[in-house]
Amino acid sequence: MANVSLKKVVKRYGREEVVHGIDLEVAHNEFVVLVGPSGCGKSTTLRMVAGLEEISDGTISIGDRVVNALPPRSRNISMVFQSYALYPHMTVRENLGFGLKIAKEPEAEITKRVNEAADILGLEPYMDRLPAHLSGGQRQRVAMGRAIVRNPDVFLFDEPLSNLDAKLRGQMRVEIKRLHQRVKTTVIYVTHDQVEAMTLADRIVIMRDGYVEQVGTPTQVFEKPANTFVAGFIGSPPMNQLDAIVANGKARLSDGVEVPLPADARVSEGQQIVLGFRPESFAPKGHSLHGADRSVSVARTVMIAEPLGTETILFAELGGKEVQGKMLDPRPVQPGEMLDFTLDLTRLHVFDKASGKTLRA
Repeated sequence: MANVSLKKVVKRYGREEVVHGIDLEVAHNEFVVLVGPSGCGKSTTLRMVAGLEEISDGTISIGDRVVNALPPRSRNISMVFQSYALYPHMTVRENLGFGLKIAKEPEAEITKRVNEAADILGLEPYMDRLPAHLSGGQRQRVAMGRAIVRNPDVFLFDEPLSNLDAKLRGQMRVEIKRLHQRVKTTVIYVTHDQVEAMTLADRIVIMRDGYVEQVGTPTQVFEKPANTFVAGFIGSPPMNQLDAIVANGKARLSDGVEVPLPADARVSEGQQIVLGFRPESFAPKGHSLHGADRSVSVARTVMIAEPLGTETILFAELGGKEVQGKMLDPRPVQPGEMLDFTLDLTRLHVFDKASGKTLRA
């Protein structure tokens, strides 16, 4: 069983600690994505699993083996990098089979595995081409194919799509998802792109400054963020976050607008809080995603409108800050137009101002 276990894993460079005691269990065949801003420790964590970085403390296990002291070649993992790392003088076929050739696998076995990988990734038309004659997406498929032929226990991906344009990234996300469904092995994937994380992962690990902020399914981290960092990082456009103070069971914003708080919010009178709501929960009347069983209406002037076809992103001011709303089934909106916005109270998030932690169950 190719499960991966990290227990109290620490990484130090000299006296500086950059990964702080991470605990993580990745199940057999699970697709787990490490996501966070640059410098959060996600790639360092992945490289420790791969054996490319020594761990300073803690334990890493793959299957039933502790691999702390094992070199990368002994861990039965395959890693795909953002730079493709293909041999420019070798054809696609030669690139796919090179690792097996070095391992002195029989020629018949090499041919069999290379052909299987090419079939999975649709590389058959390009087998005799050099990397220079391939597109970025095709090169990345070759890099994935080179990992597949090794039949690894664990696939490790280090920001594999960051060099591709937006259209190719979308196509390759589908390729990687399809690959996981066909190959059925454990995947740990690193990205700074929360869209990649949400669309690919069985579970997401959100990191910041070498700490794990939250682990959960895409739905869990989107609908129940553990703190203001997760709330602002996951979701596009990001969650609106407004400073407020608790007054008579309501959140009083700096401009005097009062918003009823959820019954399960653990707040006290006079407490400083952050009120969070996603753009789809702040919509002009008649243009919302959800019903308005519990809502509050506020008239606001539209500052900017961004039409996106099936929806329009609207920018307005609330609580002394710029907020974003979504108009579904949109009509043309002009800057300066006054609209009645409906704020869906059933989808409010409440966070403690000092700690940033959620105040809802």
